[in-house]
Amino acid sequence: MATPRNAADTAAEMKNAAKAKRAAAAKGAAAPDDDRDEVEAPAAQESSLPRLPRVTGVCSWSLQPKGIDDLIAKVRACGVSAVQLAMEPIRGRQVGWGTPDEVFGKLAEAKIRVVSGMFEPIGEDYSTLESIAYTGGLRQTKNWEANLKRAREVAKIASDAGLSLVTFHAGFLPEDPRDRLHKTMIERIEKVAQEFSSRDVLLGLETGQERAETLLETLDGIDEPLLGINFDPANMILYGMGNPNEALEELADYVLQVHIKDATASSTPGQWGAEVPAGKGETDWPRLFKFVNATLPEVNLVIEREAGDARVADVVTARKLVEKHTK
Repeated sequence: MATPRNAADTAAEMKNAAKAKRAAAAKGAAAPDDDRDEVEAPAAQESSLPRLPRVTGVCSWSLQPKGIDDLIAKVRACGVSAVQLAMEPIRGRQVGWGTPDEVFGKLAEAKIRVVSGMFEPIGEDYSTLESIAYTGGLRQTKNWEANLKRAREVAKIASDAGLSLVTFHAGFLPEDPRDRLHKTMIERIEKVAQEFSSRDVLLGLETGQERAETLLETLDGIDEPLLGINFDPANMILYGMGNPNEALEELADYVLQVHIKDATASSTPGQWGAEVPAGKGETDWPRLFKFVNATLPEVNLVIEREAGDARVADVVTARKLVEKHTK
């Protein structure tokens, strides 16, 4: 179930072609080897993605499992057969999980496909927008070396298990490239990405903590072919970082996975929006699915729900939304 081992080559081709077209457009010239008036149809984006049929899965942490057996039971209750797996309970050998071999073995026996992993940096505080801006991802210098070590360990677990993709929140990126922290964040993202690419594992940055334009400029400026995006429409709304559909269309060249999550925006600047069940928020799902189906047909759709007390029921609601728009 791993990405074919030519993933690095196909990812590099995708990224370099996209960067060349954007650079040429900025200069008002045609991209190399492309003297056509129009950009090639979206369906040509085959990319670094696993050459397997698209699946709909659920984020393991959304189900708040007490261990691997509880996770399997809840995934089945959701009516899906795929999962994005939080790696920290495995890396940290938390109670109820066991060794990586035991966890992945049980999931295989249950016929639950692990489509990706999730790397959780140390010390993140999501209590307020201000706290996560300061503590999120790779921003805190005091945790940097420990986070790099954790990333290295997660990359090994992912590679050994045959995972093709791991995602994480890198942290807020300053928009001004002259900001000293901007340079520091870019350097840290590059180093973490190298830990994963050295093992032929794709790394997806979560969207939402910066505008699409800032993230696109960042990715274009990093020479790492296995670095891309896990697109989360709700995060764009929760953080007040723009229209999620416009962001998806702008970032499409880098999208490796899409989270199915919804939210409503806050009316007060500087405060969180509210996460709500998929279909109850401000995401324009018909537009999003139309674009994903046409442009990113191999991208897996993973349901995430991080609020509320009816997680399984809300995941089922999201699954039905996906089925409605992807048949």
